[in-house]
Amino acid sequence: MNDFNKILEKAKEIESKVKESQEKIRNIKVEGTSGGGEVKVVLNGDGEIDSLQISNSVFKEDKSLLEDLIIAAHNNAKNNLKLKTSDELSKVTGGFGIPGFKWPL
Repeated sequence: MNDFNKILEKAKEIESKVKESQEKIRNIKVEGTSGGGEVKVVLNGDGEIDSLQISNSVFKEDKSLLEDLIIAAHNNAKNNLKLKTSDELSKVTGGFGIPGFKWPL
């Protein structure tokens, strides 16, 4: 029974650390770029766009190119966010995965 209590204590400790990490993750800002930096997207830890910057030179191009650049910059930022959140959670969990746990996307 003593081992079971130790397991429960460890689980509570990990739960507390995961909650702390989730708060840290919400405050993360990541940038994604495309077109050699012509388009920049900044996402917060919840995956929401905080800012979008588009170089004036891009407006001289075809509309579909601008749309593609925005999508590419967003996808780049989203990938960067996944990497940062995975790093943060692995610090807490000691590298072992939590089945079914995906943060934030």
